[in-house]
Amino acid sequence: MHILLLGSGGREHALAWKIEKSPLCKKLFIAPGNAGTRLCGINVELNVLDFEAVKIFILEQSIDMVVAGPEEPLVRGMGDYLAQEVETADVLFVGPRQKGARLEGSKEFAKEFMNKYQIPTAAYQSFSTQTYDEGVAFLHKLQPPYVLKADGLAAGKGVVIVSSLDEAVSALRNMLHDKAFGKASEKVVIEEFLDGVEVSVFVATDGQSYIMLPEAKDYKRIGEKDTGLNTGGMGAVSPVWFADKDFMNKVETKIVKPTIEGLRKENIPYCGFLFLGLMNVKGEPYVVEYNVRLGDPETEVVVPRLMSDIVELMQHMARGTLKKYLPEITPDFAVTAMLVSGGYPGQYEKGKEIRGLEQISNSRVFFAGAQERNDKIYTSGGRVLAVTSIGNSLQGAISKTMENAGKIEFEKKYFRKDIGQDLLR
Repeated sequence: MHILLLGSGGREHALAWKIEKSPLCKKLFIAPGNAGTRLCGINVELNVLDFEAVKIFILEQSIDMVVAGPEEPLVRGMGDYLAQEVETADVLFVGPRQKGARLEGSKEFAKEFMNKYQIPTAAYQSFSTQTYDEGVAFLHKLQPPYVLKADGLAAGKGVVIVSSLDEAVSALRNMLHDKAFGKASEKVVIEEFLDGVEVSVFVATDGQSYIMLPEAKDYKRIGEKDTGLNTGGMGAVSPVWFADKDFMNKVETKIVKPTIEGLRKENIPYCGFLFLGLMNVKGEPYVVEYNVRLGDPETEVVVPRLMSDIVELMQHMARGTLKKYLPEITPDFAVTAMLVSGGYPGQYEKGKEIRGLEQISNSRVFFAGAQERNDKIYTSGGRVLAVTSIGNSLQGAISKTMENAGKIEFEKKYFRKDIGQDLLR
């Protein structure tokens, strides 16, 4: 098969690494890719939001399968566009259509969907500029901390959690009146705070059947012991002990099954990955958010645990034959730590030379914000590299990751040294 993978982050490098291993993959293109994906296939300068340009490339390169890494092409309807064009109607597409992508593209839609199908989630209300005063009144009824979410896509930065009422009112004003997150915060969802432990659960589905993939814990805060600002993710661990068999049975019964059945009842086609951001509240699962693609950096620990051919899995998803497939998952632990630019998630400098990659052993490095120039690798984003290790013990995987993360150097490099430490027992 000729495969086109869309995206440029650590998630896409992990996917490219796994796809390239498949005997079903004859040629892999990554658009636009990064310094790591070039080792797995051919990077292509292609605007993934220019659907016409993507279609032309598909025809020129005889692409058989398109895999959407990030959410924005899905929310904008790439799957629908390619299916409606005669020349690309038969190309396999891994990712939901635009209707299904609204589960991530609109927090309000997702909440309404969950309420309709009795999927456990935090109580909420949504507000616009016109109903700002009602939003303030709603905040007065809640107990701290306060959770405010931009309704639309905000590159993973549209969630504000504050501890005082004054901060919450100010945040609501900034989001609605000052357009803190642009168009994404034209509506704001305010919801009750769920006190528990976060866990990410991955599901592969063809819209009828589904497969539960490994769960992971993501570390969102910039500082150790979960302090400081929220980020796109500072590291991840898979599996996690608190997502035991009893908890995962509840996830499947109360969340996964009603979600897939709800999509079917709403006549929403969904052939792709579904990412469930959950909160474990005293052993009960609640949905914090839906994502309509694999998460990052969770992909960097989930994909290495998948022993089966990922292209075969995705073929079944896109063709509606997932019921016949059962993937093999290793019981080993995977731990990833993100190396980020100094100043991230605020302002940071780019173009810092990365050294020490040749010293890495017993770990895999997935590139995120890193690009090659004149045979050298330079930083090009806030989250730069993910160092992932596999071990038959959690401590062993942590130790390998931390040792190798320490070998890599670039100016103002930072990473959390406590990833996974809270899960040691």
